[in-house]
Amino acid sequence: MEKTNVTKRVTATILSMSLLTVMAGAAIAPALGIIKAHFSQADALLVQLIVSMPALLIIITNLFFLSISRWLRTRAIATTGLLLYVAAGAGCFFVDDIYVLLVMRALLGISVGLIMPLSTGLLAYYFPPEEQARLMGLSAAMNQMGGVVATLLAGLLATIQWNYAFLVYLMGLIAVVMVWLWLPDEKLGSSNKRGIPFEPRQLLKFHPSVIGMLLLMMIFFVFPTNFAVIASQQTALSSEAITMIMVGLDVVAFFVGLVFGGLMHTFRRGVKYFAPLFFLLGYLLLACPECSMVNCQLSIILGSAFIGIANGVGVPYLNTIASIKGGKNSATTVMPLLSAALYLGQFVSPLVVIPLSHSLFGADLTAPYKVAILLCLVFLVQVFATRHFQSLPPAEKR
Repeated sequence: MEKTNVTKRVTATILSMSLLTVMAGAAIAPALGIIKAHFSQADALLVQLIVSMPALLIIITNLFFLSISRWLRTRAIATTGLLLYVAAGAGCFFVDDIYVLLVMRALLGISVGLIMPLSTGLLAYYFPPEEQARLMGLSAAMNQMGGVVATLLAGLLATIQWNYAFLVYLMGLIAVVMVWLWLPDEKLGSSNKRGIPFEPRQLLKFHPSVIGMLLLMMIFFVFPTNFAVIASQQTALSSEAITMIMVGLDVVAFFVGLVFGGLMHTFRRGVKYFAPLFFLLGYLLLACPECSMVNCQLSIILGSAFIGIANGVGVPYLNTIASIKGGKNSATTVMPLLSAALYLGQFVSPLVVIPLSHSLFGADLTAPYKVAILLCLVFLVQVFATRHFQSLPPAEKR
């Protein structure tokens, strides 16, 4: 019984870190309009960087995670990351200079870069392969729940005053306490003998998962970066209704994450195709041409739900397959690469999608969705080419 309780505490501690990672940029997105109004004299690009700056630093920190893990044990890495997360995140409450604000956001990115590989890699370290699909699903579900809670809470706090939105990062204090109480103190990097910060051979070994994560995030982020603008012009939906649909997508992904272990067991070989196919269905519905207002709204709701399903399946699937292949060293090998690919996909998505939308589809309102459809086809080909003929890992056979 005592061993079971210890296992539950360790699992809860790791999942508490998963709850926080998505909040790096997503938490402040609902308040960006209010923040932009406050910094009305600042360049629009600087205001946009408030959301995207953390992603750049997360990527850089992830690439050096192997070296960091050789110097520090897990509890020290997690504690440092979480304390920096709270200080840099909530510390923006006291800042009224946009350049200082961007420095704080960069520090927040470093903190998430320390936390993110642990939030998935430690599941591979402490638990056998047959449990990892269920746990990676729970990790993805907590990630989605963090997005829902943070988005709603930050939006509510921002109505008081722009800087109140940053107080949402105080949620990290709960994880700090849990890490101090229950996280075992391991030396993850001790079995990796090479001295360079990043080993290119790991990218070659895990490229199906890394490229898959990059494509998945590029496709997914077409939705949050374009949906509100397109839906407001395409339908008679109110801004509140549009917000609820966007939150509903995260809720769908949350519940899919909860049942992912069962999906992995039931569908076995077919689950690898779920993410690209559901993305494809979702964006086809969102790009639905001439339709009545009612049918258009129904297509939007169903399309958003399908995109939520795709995201809810795709992230834990890639994490599960990579963690089984990486074994106990996943936290210092493949998980930092997947984390870097995830945030790189978020960052480059608008940089790729917007130019392609203009060049391929001109002034078409739903052009970004049509580019997403093309990316879905690329994703589908990538999955087939890299996974269709591979044997299943042990956890997937069960």
